[in-house]
Amino acid sequence: MLFGRLITAMVTPFDDNLRVDYAAVERLLDHLFATGTDSVVVAGTTGESPTLSKEEKLELFRFVVEKVRGRGKVIAGTGGNNTAEAVKLTQLAEEAGVDGILSVVPYYNKPSQEGLYQHFRAIAESTRLPIMLYNIPGRTGVNLSAETVVRLSAIDNIVAVKESSGNLSQMATIIEQTPDDFLLYSGDDYLTLPALAIGAVGVVSVASHVVGREIKEMMEAFFAGDVTHAAALHRKLLPLFEGLFMAPNPVPVKAALNMMGIPVGGVRLPLVPLDENQRQALAKLLPRR
Repeated sequence: MLFGRLITAMVTPFDDNLRVDYAAVERLLDHLFATGTDSVVVAGTTGESPTLSKEEKLELFRFVVEKVRGRGKVIAGTGGNNTAEAVKLTQLAEEAGVDGILSVVPYYNKPSQEGLYQHFRAIAESTRLPIMLYNIPGRTGVNLSAETVVRLSAIDNIVAVKESSGNLSQMATIIEQTPDDFLLYSGDDYLTLPALAIGAVGVVSVASHVVGREIKEMMEAFFAGDVTHAAALHRKLLPLFEGLFMAPNPVPVKAALNMMGIPVGGVRLPLVPLDENQRQALAKLLPRR
């Protein structure tokens, strides 16, 4: 499988002046690959892509490609709501040596399904890299329909979708109607196990920053046929999965990493840190190491 089962949508570490902290990026990569991550998404929305400049994104792509050194795949977040700009960033990411592209549904514009199809087709035609579509209607304001995903799956290098619609019926339709080699990943940690049960292959995870080993164990148990153990792990992890979204992502997961002794700094405006009540609630959910 090209990207593996556990893909981490990686946060972007910042220093005290909210500049990208490359030493912290390297330490975070070491942590992720040591705890079960197969591939990382760099400069996705969990990586605060709306507040990263194009230059910062490209430097991150180059740096992570160099530091990963064959331990996994590097997927560049190059999506946007300006098709021409998304095409250009995708091409520059390919030049930087990444292994794949994560392309989010255009936000705010609210394009039609035909507009979405043409947007993603233009991006696919601009690169030889494999592309994962990213559907998250709660953030973008528009749903990439199952029918449009099926239509896009006929394009050779559109190979997967990260589904964050929360709609298991839509996921099932996509899995049923796309080719066997087209992959669906859950985009929500709390739906990983239900999604696997209907044919998803893995998850693009936020919680894997904190409980990567446990998520990997849950998926391996499911695919080994030990559904009872997988379900028990799911239930155990569910409060953390939900707690990591008590505030806009990635505010809670960055706070969790800092609490765990993996410094990643703060968040850029318009995001703000957790308040003290939220910090205390989150701390109670973190695993004891």
